[in-house]
Amino acid sequence: MKYVGAHVSSSGGVENSPLNANQIEAKAFALFVKNQRQWIAPPLTDKNIVEFKNNCEIFGYKKEYILPHDSYLINLGNPDEEKRKKSLSAFIDEIKRCEQLGLLYLNFHPGSHLGLVSEYECIELIIDSLNKAISETEYLITVIENTAGQGGAIGYKFEHLSQIINGIDDKNRIGVCLDTCHTYTSGYDITSKESYEKTFNLFESVVGFKYLKALHLNDSKKELASKVDRHDSIGKGLMGYEVWKLIMNDKRFDDIPLILETIDETIWKEEIKFLYSLEN
Repeated sequence: MKYVGAHVSSSGGVENSPLNANQIEAKAFALFVKNQRQWIAPPLTDKNIVEFKNNCEIFGYKKEYILPHDSYLINLGNPDEEKRKKSLSAFIDEIKRCEQLGLLYLNFHPGSHLGLVSEYECIELIIDSLNKAISETEYLITVIENTAGQGGAIGYKFEHLSQIINGIDDKNRIGVCLDTCHTYTSGYDITSKESYEKTFNLFESVVGFKYLKALHLNDSKKELASKVDRHDSIGKGLMGYEVWKLIMNDKRFDDIPLILETIDETIWKEEIKFLYSLEN
């Protein structure tokens, strides 16, 4: 079964996100558990926590189909030690918030070398940060998102994801989220059946589907291998329609959150219906 949803607003409190997901008939959803553009946020209140859990139960959202996303400010591979420590502290805080809410995952961008160190050195810093975060928290699975490769971002190669996973001490607490736009613009063509199978067979051999915890479903405004991260609405970008039908009929993507981060939230409900209409 496919669980399609979107990254919904948690404005006014995280407890509102399940309500917003229900309004667009989502079967899964993503959210920010704090303001994504600020380092510091007030702690979650008992009211936030209880009402979030209650609303998830009311609308039938299980933790396996909820994908929190961390702050855009966090860079676990920052070559500057003090800035990296600040990112790590914020990351640990977000994991703890997710655990307070009873959630299973935290989706994150691995980090950027900022042109100051090599990719290898940055990956080693990311691994060190993740191992520290995992050791200071209880159970949550940290979910690496692949990137387009823009601005020194690590994660635009499947090999980057594999290298990070290989460096994690507790493999039960690491996973991967593939973003379709990022996959395409980083250079992996998924727009035809042949190229789609080639790409995901490569992912299986380099990373492994056992680590795949989620997909972000986004079309792209930019070309294949452009390394530019610009999302578009489903079918309105450069990726065509074939890929969405392939995904919606691929059993490898059953029973994980499939999350829209497309650019027009007013049509998320229609996009969700369209994606389900592609199932055979």
